[in-house]
Amino acid sequence: MGIEFDQAYEWMNSLLEKELNHRVRSRIENGLEHGTYEFLRTVWFPVVKNFHHLYPEWEVRDFHNGYRYLDLAYLPGNGIKGGIEIQGYGPHARDLDVRRFKDLCWRHCLLTLDDWTFLPIAYLSIKDEPKRCQQLILTFIGKFMSTDTPSSLSWLEAETLRYARRTLRAFPPSELAAHLRVTDQHARRVLHSLTAQQLLHVASGKQRYRTYILRT
Repeated sequence: MGIEFDQAYEWMNSLLEKELNHRVRSRIENGLEHGTYEFLRTVWFPVVKNFHHLYPEWEVRDFHNGYRYLDLAYLPGNGIKGGIEIQGYGPHARDLDVRRFKDLCWRHCLLTLDDWTFLPIAYLSIKDEPKRCQQLILTFIGKFMSTDTPSSLSWLEAETLRYARRTLRAFPPSELAAHLRVTDQHARRVLHSLTAQQLLHVASGKQRYRTYILRT
């Protein structure tokens, strides 16, 4: 994956060539924070395989007409705005003062009121739980792209895949059956088909599969 990631990471150079905002350009030229880089390398790229619609050091305005910057903005179009921030945990985080704590809360309020879907991800989770973070990112993207499914799928298969993308956890056939309004047996047939196509995989159960989850 190393060479493939390095080649894809050339996306940073293309962003620099196009960036006209001198403040953002300067921040990108200084390089990404270690946590952001590790997130891209171990979480985002292994499951998404590209950096399309992803912008580092995205500038937003605050209530006082100042500037703030998101670690990563995900902007696939149609007014969709997703923000990702990598939260470190060191002495400065453990000893967060009241002023800084209130500022972080105001920051989240600002993004929410401006229609951003915001994901704060702990750096420790990137290190200790990369697979869980990958599932989170697939669900994050699926929230915006849930209508995108292979044209070869039947309607029930396509809706099952959309459901899996919107659901962060594993789910049983009975839950899918209730969503699709079909019998449990029919839901199992749909799940088996998607598993055979390697779009879903079995999360629990051996002789009788109990739960399914989106394949990462």
